[in-house]
Amino acid sequence: MSNEQPKIPQATAKRLPLYYRFLKNLYASGKQRVSSAELSEAVKVDSATIRRDFSYFGALGKKGYGYNVSYLLSFFRKTLDQDEITEVALVGVGNLGTAFLNYNFMKNNNTKIVMAFDVDQAKVGTEVGGVPVYHLNQLEELIHEQISVAILTVPAHAAQSITDRLVQKGIKGILNFTPARLNVPENIRVHHIDLAIELQSLVYFLKNYPSESNGVNSL
Repeated sequence: MSNEQPKIPQATAKRLPLYYRFLKNLYASGKQRVSSAELSEAVKVDSATIRRDFSYFGALGKKGYGYNVSYLLSFFRKTLDQDEITEVALVGVGNLGTAFLNYNFMKNNNTKIVMAFDVDQAKVGTEVGGVPVYHLNQLEELIHEQISVAILTVPAHAAQSITDRLVQKGIKGILNFTPARLNVPENIRVHHIDLAIELQSLVYFLKNYPSESNGVNSL
């Protein structure tokens, strides 16, 4: 996000892309204004939280009117740096990595996987979803300064050594889909997404909290 924006709570920052996605859909449908209650119903975040999130950025709406969709969309596009393409490298072209390459992210925002790495010779030299796949040995040679983010979908035992190499090449953010908990310098941001743990957590909540709301405050 832009350095000109105020520092906001991390929980709020994580919700901003969710708001942005919904506002894009609203704008495409021709809707001109939206209330916090309508936003709440759509994104499953309670309206008080939405109003508090928005308040960190000043007066984004008017009481009795709601929020101007076009203005909010423009504001969050700038806040999330959506006018600039963020180039991403992916390491590990297995089933999950292949799914990411075929999906990529340009369909929804300005984040794009531009290269992938693997050790499987059957995959090296091919393209998956239009993204070239290189041998892992070429990582230091090919990752350049425009790439600041990496997605890690490799076996857990290889995660730390590959992370060390990525950090040495200037990667600032890692989306880690391995069970490994990575050791990185303080200036490196890592988001851990362990699908097995998320599934176990979901099942636990279904069994032990069956009468609670369906995730309104889960973010």
